[in-house]
Amino acid sequence: MSERKYTILYVDDEVSNLRVFKSTFRRDFNILLAESGEESVKVLNENQVDLLITDQMMPEMTGVDLLKRIKDLYPNVPPNRIMLSGYAQPDDIDLAFSEYRLYKFISKPWDEEELKKLIIEAIEAANE
Repeated sequence: MSERKYTILYVDDEVSNLRVFKSTFRRDFNILLAESGEESVKVLNENQVDLLITDQMMPEMTGVDLLKRIKDLYPNVPPNRIMLSGYAQPDDIDLAFSEYRLYKFISKPWDEEELKKLIIEAIEAANE
C-alpha cells in the first residue's frame, strides 16, 4: 500500500511560476494551482489541502490578505501556510506569523531541495 501524497495549493499570479512549481514538485506531491486569492478560496472549498503556499505580491489580494481571508473562512485549513516572495513588508509578514498561521517566509528564488524539505516539515509539524 502506498503512502498518501500530500496535497499542496500554490497561489501565484505569474503563470510561469505556477508551471515551474508544478513541474518541480508533481512527483512528490499532488499540486493544485491558483492564479489569484479568489481562485484559491474556491480550490480550498472543493479540495482537502495539506499546505498552502502563496506569493505575497499579487494584484487584488496580497498573500497576507489571502491568509487573513482563509483564516476567516477556514480557520484550520490548511493547518500551516508558507509564503514565497521576492518582496514583502516586514510588518505584513509579522502579522501573518502572529495572526494567520504563517509557518515560514521564503525569499524567491527558492531552492528545490530546501523548499521540498520545508514543505514536508510544515505538513508534519501541523500533524503532530
